[in-house]
Amino acid sequence: VQLQASGGGLVQPGESLRLSCVASGRVFRINGMGWYRQAPGKERELVALSTGSIRRYADSVEGRFTISRDNKNSLSLQMNSLEPEDTAVYYCNAVDGSQIFWGPGTLVTVSS
Repeated sequence: VQLQASGGGLVQPGESLRLSCVASGRVFRINGMGWYRQAPGKERELVALSTGSIRRYADSVEGRFTISRDNKNSLSLQMNSLEPEDTAVYYCNAVDGSQIFWGPGTLVTVSS
């Protein structure tokens, strides 16, 4: 499975961005997808997960971010009310039960 994320950019605090991730290859084996992020000098952390009908969010983004699984090979993350603390490289991942796949990441910068 190959993953490609897009939609990152530079925004001001309070603004919104929508990230997209497209999977290719053996997408029929994917049973869960999610978004993670890694800020400078910090470890990679979970942002949101989508598995079946289950959605799970990090406490820091609950109520501001919405993850959507549009179809078997497409995932999006609507990010509203962005804060400087949301600045990070955002990674899309996919799980097929036995393997975890990662995309190359897209940079989100929130700054005035």
